Amino acid sequence: MKNLLYILAFISFNTFAQGKYLTKTGAVSFEASVPSFEEVKAKHNAVTAIINTENGEFAALILVKGFRFKNALMEEHFNENYAESDEFPKATFKGKILDFDIPKLKNKATYKLNGELTFHGKTKQIKNLIVSISKEADIINMTGTFKAKASEFDIKIPKIVSSKIAEDIEVAFNFELKKK
Repeated sequence: MKNLLYILAFISFNTFAQGKYLTKTGAVSFEASVPSFEEVKAKHNAVTAIINTENGEFAALILVKGFRFKNALMEEHFNENYAESDEFPKATFKGKILDFDIPKLKNKATYKLNGELTFHGKTKQIKNLIVSISKEADIINMTGTFKAKASEFDIKIPKIVSSKIAEDIEVAFNFELKKK
């Protein structure tokens, strides 16, 4: 009886995992540069993301201290003063790709993604984010961009540097998810 339970658990786990694609090397970048001032740009290349192809559910997890800037001092200020990454170490996105249909992915397809972005302890609804998704063999590639404002996440920008940082922050992502 015990062996039968193990076999059933193994079969159900494999069935459950069939529609899951995962990455731990996703890329997320943001830019808040203003012309004539130093570039305010960072990239993170170790983002975890998962997609369930059976229902279109998608989730991503970012360890905030993983963002890398060209300027080490800017990175330090980002972590200590703006993102407060010791207090808020993670950023997450949880959502659903609308009308997701894996057979359409043989060619690149665009979808709308709705969900919740949590950063700096604040959660913002994201609606109708256009994502581009394609599938080749056992790899799903998902890309997109969106804009956010620091104020939406209660991030205070001191007046002395506010003219050097864009109000609209351009966020881009690229996930190459492999079959789990």
